[in-house]
Amino acid sequence: MKNTFNKFYLILMVFFLSIGCKNEAKKIEDVPTTEVTETTTPMGNYVSEDYSKRSEGYDWIAVSVAETENHQLNISVRSRGDKKEPTCTFDAVAKKVDDNTYQTQINGKTILFKFTPTQIRITAENEQDEGLLYFYCSGGASIAGSYLKLNEPLDQSQIDNTKFSKVLNLQDVGFNISSIEKDGKNTLTIFTFGLKEREYNETFNIEGEEVINAEVEDLDSDGSPELFVYTQSLGSGSYGKVYAFSANNKKSMSEVYFQPTAENSEINEGYMGHDEFSLVENTLGQRFPIYKPGDTNAEPTGGTRQVSYRLVEGEALKKLEIDQITDY
Repeated sequence: MKNTFNKFYLILMVFFLSIGCKNEAKKIEDVPTTEVTETTTPMGNYVSEDYSKRSEGYDWIAVSVAETENHQLNISVRSRGDKKEPTCTFDAVAKKVDDNTYQTQINGKTILFKFTPTQIRITAENEQDEGLLYFYCSGGASIAGSYLKLNEPLDQSQIDNTKFSKVLNLQDVGFNISSIEKDGKNTLTIFTFGLKEREYNETFNIEGEEVINAEVEDLDSDGSPELFVYTQSLGSGSYGKVYAFSANNKKSMSEVYFQPTAENSEINEGYMGHDEFSLVENTLGQRFPIYKPGDTNAEPTGGTRQVSYRLVEGEALKKLEIDQITDY
């Protein structure tokens, strides 16, 4: 009798354990996941929740995403700008991590842009770096958070018309770079803070161009920084241009001469635009596709040309001089 009871007890235990295991597995399967398994198309406009209440006077933020050369993204954050001074302004070039994630660097910290088919989420890679995202807004706001994808044109009557904005610092000298489109004209404004004798504050007419990025570096290692602003022509050609400046012993700032690529016989053979610029160690790097006769603008067949420039003293001003040319 005792053996029969033990067998019955054992059977019951196995039965209940098997049910428990099935229920636990079901709970794991039922847990929703935020992982995106399908490839998304990040390009477009994204808006904060209050965008739907804009006619009632609510403030809102928009994130515009456009693809640039080499499968990178231009990401622009703007606030409503028709009622008061804009509260959030941010621009970045983001590099691809995977099909749904891009990243950029701010002061050596990684900022992530995570896409799903319906939204973008902006966050710092490390939670302790979230404070960086407050820098680009006034009034205690942050650009961090989620924004819904807009399936209609953005309300241009309310959006801040600043096309590009960036603040850079190096060697105790600061640079504020902004581009504003107004009355059909696009301008680039640069002003400094921290120069000892005379601050720089100039506005350039860049009609037909748009600012892509800006970087700062001490290219000639003389203890004073240089500023580089990269623009691109509008239209299919996307011809690149560099506006370069050098701080003179941290006292004042003057322009640096950069010969346009189309006018430089050393490198302009096969050049039809689509160039990219970036600082690489102590040189300015440029890369562009090479076009052979008969190539269409969309299909270059001549490979790629990479050019590096070093900063040298000119007769009156510093200039960027070709250092190396590599075709591959």
